[in-house]
Amino acid sequence: MGTVLVKGQNGPVAAGRVVVSVRTEAVVDVSALLVTEAGTVRSDADFVFFNQPVAPGVELTSGSPAALAISPADLPDEIAQVRAVLTLDDATFGRFAPPVATVADELGNVLYEYEIEGLDSESVVIALELYRRGPQWKVRAVGQGYAGGFAALVTDHGVVVDDEPSPSAATAPPTVPEVRTVPGESKLSFEKRAVLDLRKREVAKILIDQNAMGIRARVVLVIDKTGSMQKQYRNKVVHRVVERMIPIATQLDDDGTLEAYLYALSYTKLPDIEVAEGDRWSETHLHLSGTHAGIDYGALGGRNDELPIMRAVIDTLRPGDRPTLVLFFTDGGFAKKPEITALMREAARLPAFWQFVGLGKANYGLLRSIDEMDGRLVDNAGFFALDDIDSVDDAQLYARLLGEFPQWLRAARAAGVTS
Repeated sequence: MGTVLVKGQNGPVAAGRVVVSVRTEAVVDVSALLVTEAGTVRSDADFVFFNQPVAPGVELTSGSPAALAISPADLPDEIAQVRAVLTLDDATFGRFAPPVATVADELGNVLYEYEIEGLDSESVVIALELYRRGPQWKVRAVGQGYAGGFAALVTDHGVVVDDEPSPSAATAPPTVPEVRTVPGESKLSFEKRAVLDLRKREVAKILIDQNAMGIRARVVLVIDKTGSMQKQYRNKVVHRVVERMIPIATQLDDDGTLEAYLYALSYTKLPDIEVAEGDRWSETHLHLSGTHAGIDYGALGGRNDELPIMRAVIDTLRPGDRPTLVLFFTDGGFAKKPEITALMREAARLPAFWQFVGLGKANYGLLRSIDEMDGRLVDNAGFFALDDIDSVDDAQLYARLLGEFPQWLRAARAAGVTS
């Protein structure tokens, strides 16, 4: 028995030729994608499957299931990774015991074993990848399920899917909604693209359920940076908020970007968040104090006053403009009830829906009754509290974030507030 790998672990590959195989009780198809540093194939010739079993340095051997014989020295210089893909036909991995992927040398000696645990509704999984590190080759345990199905996986890697038969359900009716791809996604690592893809599909499902698929809206993110948010910043909860809001912008905004503000007593408008720069953006801009990227965070104050930031957003709105979704994250306050009520009544005549989200256990004041506020042309706001946002899965989170927006949009259009 070789070295046992866990998800994400890697190890060197010194053998001149290795064989990647799988042990499973399911009937599984094995294929491979030869990809460049950009994460895509050079052409369809870099896709190895039963109808095209050979590519430079890779051969799909016969058997049940088949195996991949890989000769790293024979791989073209442009190829940075070889990804081994397992696909089920009309089944999901959760119905079977976890598959075990193995890497052996040409004499059959097992070098590595990886039991792919945690699979459920996926029918496609990237099991392992061989990747280039300078002059050396290594193997990594990936174990990444791909909810979009086989056709989506190969398409995302640059393969053109046509009417030719391919493994698994490439020609089957889609089981998940089509999603938008925005500029910059190809710059993400494969793992981050896979997570983004899953989240985009959850957003798309909500929009389809609400008969709102295909609408375009500006998306604005407002984040509390008061002192009481210290734990949320220290534990990078706010960083994860940004990461989980980006998929909403990819499906709603014209160019997939997310406008962003931080506020306390005053506010600052930050650079827009682009899909490929989310992590870097958060590290650069999510702070409670100090000077970062030319912004004096201390000057914004340590207590909250929502009126200046709300006024700033309202001043960007014009009647009849495209709709705007404001995602407003705070840990409470909103004590100026008469003033905020007046602003929300004014804002009801403008093309924006305000989704307030409470982070942590706090006193949310006026927010808890914002749905009941009278005197508005349309109901333009919603609120829910999340004691622990990390405990809420993506499907639940996006359902709550987007549940009221389509209803507002229909009412706003009927009232002539937005086009």
